[in-house]
Amino acid sequence: MKTGSQDANHRLLDRLMADGKLSADGHATIVSFVGLHGGRVEDALIENQVMSEADLLRHVSTFHGTRFVSTEKLYKAVTDPKLLKLIPRKLAELHTVFPVMYDDAKRAISVVTPDPDNLAALHEVKIASGMREVVALVARPAAVRAAISRAYHNDPSAFAQLMRGGGDGLVLALDRFQAGQGSITLSNDGVKARPPAEVEPERHVGLTLAGSRNTLERAISISAPLPDLEAAQVPDPAPPARPRPPPPPAAARARARPEEGVTPVTLSADYAETLNVLVSLLENSRPDLRGHSAQCARLMKKVCERMGLRAVQSAAYVVGTHFHDIGKAGTYHLTSLNVAEYDGHRAAAQKVYNVPERFLECVHLHADTKSTVNAMYERFDGKGFPLGVSGKDIPLGARILAVVDSYSDVTCNPRNPARRVLKPHEAMQFFAKYRGTVFDPTVLDLVKAEVAGEDLRAKLLSDRHTVLIVDSDPEDSTVLELRLIEAGFDVRNARTYQQAMHELKTREIAVVVSEVDLDVDDAGITLRTSANAEPWGQKVIAWIIHTRKTDRQLAEIVFELGVDDLVSKPTPPEVFVTKLRQLLERKQASQSAAKAPRGVSGSLLEMGLPDVVQILWHGRKTCTVRLKTKSGSGDIGFVDGQIVDAHFAGKRGEEAFYGLLFLKEGDFQIDTEAQPADRTINASPEGLLLEGMRRLDEGL
Repeated sequence: MKTGSQDANHRLLDRLMADGKLSADGHATIVSFVGLHGGRVEDALIENQVMSEADLLRHVSTFHGTRFVSTEKLYKAVTDPKLLKLIPRKLAELHTVFPVMYDDAKRAISVVTPDPDNLAALHEVKIASGMREVVALVARPAAVRAAISRAYHNDPSAFAQLMRGGGDGLVLALDRFQAGQGSITLSNDGVKARPPAEVEPERHVGLTLAGSRNTLERAISISAPLPDLEAAQVPDPAPPARPRPPPPPAAARARARPEEGVTPVTLSADYAETLNVLVSLLENSRPDLRGHSAQCARLMKKVCERMGLRAVQSAAYVVGTHFHDIGKAGTYHLTSLNVAEYDGHRAAAQKVYNVPERFLECVHLHADTKSTVNAMYERFDGKGFPLGVSGKDIPLGARILAVVDSYSDVTCNPRNPARRVLKPHEAMQFFAKYRGTVFDPTVLDLVKAEVAGEDLRAKLLSDRHTVLIVDSDPEDSTVLELRLIEAGFDVRNARTYQQAMHELKTREIAVVVSEVDLDVDDAGITLRTSANAEPWGQKVIAWIIHTRKTDRQLAEIVFELGVDDLVSKPTPPEVFVTKLRQLLERKQASQSAAKAPRGVSGSLLEMGLPDVVQILWHGRKTCTVRLKTKSGSGDIGFVDGQIVDAHFAGKRGEEAFYGLLFLKEGDFQIDTEAQPADRTINASPEGLLLEGMRRLDEGL
């Protein structure tokens, strides 16, 4: 079924075809293009070079008995702020109308619109502005939207894209100058724009006129009558001739420039590595921050994985993290923490917060990537900028970026609010005083668990029950996940029924905490029903329904299915964890045969073997640490915290232990069921570690 705008689109095509302005093949091409990619036929006709903008607007304006305004003229026009007050932003965006001039004497207002025959929209404009008459002028739809974006949102990027095809260097330079993102020199050699990286953030950004002073006077006041607007245009000096490649076919352009909402499905390893290399090259000149953006991106990815976010969402956040400092090079490193602490940093950041998006405007970044970068200086308490939003109204990617960016700064850059480079645990202690003000407490806890290795230490020191949280809301479930980890549980997440079934079939799950409504209504009930009919479902020790739906009928259903408890949301995580512990104690007392899964695994990149040894030593653990590395496999046996045996690379005893001790890469697994049979090592763990350090220092 066609919408009204689609009907208008096709009426215009039919009229152009009837007037001999469009061939049958051209008609079919545009219909197919719009059907596949959406948008307006006017823009499709121009972008596919079926008609020029001037020919199209001239034909449409003649048909409607009005005049037209080209994209170039609309771009160069300077809008009187009084006009913007006459037409509210929401009305302008709803009907794609933009005010261009008004006549006080006649109480008439003129607007540009792609739909001069939309009488309902013009009537709303008349009522909102309080004018007696509304005159509708014709413009390209994309140009009207660009004018709205620039005037109401101070965002000229849409205009920059439309004008780039004309090779107008002054267009892009003026955009960046108006936004405070660089300086412009106008000389006899042409337009030269200094990038923001060359402009000190705290200095006044100036304009140097080395050529004609009249050059900038070509900006037009839109409050003048339209005939004056035509007369006031002074042709720009012709730019140097540059060869322009032939335009690609429409289909190729569509692939290279996807429409809004079309995003890559995943962030490939090659693409991620390319970003790492390119951004790292840009950061080579930053003495204390080389590799900063890549480090932030890696931490962002880990946090997203911990939250169980969708691949597209995670990829968008990671890309934004790679790009977040592009164009911001200057005296200050502008992190959310620095901006919150220092007025100079805040003033500098307010000038350049959206520079990365502007620099990459032709890339058509994902909406989540843009919001991650543009909102990174918002504060959790609402005292940030540019919008001053608070709490969960701040985009999730921006909340995560605020923490990981600040963390990388305080652990690498000595010029930070702590006045020295901090160790990971010191950084998280330092951030505690900004909890709930600058930083999102939940995100702060996530990063703390990731960088300090607290979750891995808990795994090494605890007999772990594996808990599967089945909930479609990653933010709500993350709070509970963190409390469960702190309490010594191993936690898995599933967002849909299918993901939950996969986890239950492939892992030994001791506890299931499930919402009722997942990807479909009552999927949590179906999940429990399916588990009751499968052997793996009988191994689950406890099953808890954690939901906002707590009516009597639901309670009867879930308890008939053998659910152990029904807990309503919101419940404080601490209370929930206490209830779960009590439930497990009762279950284990009555079913002594039911044992929680044992053992834990990790990466030497997350925690070095010396740290693992100390934790097991002080925890008086009996187990075998099995290691798999590029150099081969090995193991270390513990009895009551004492190291009694080791194997590696054909060696056994202390020499094998020293060979394993300082491997930097590889994976380890703690097998609590395997006890060493022989004793080949008699030295204490402390003595072994000290001797290992000596050998490392001496290069042995």
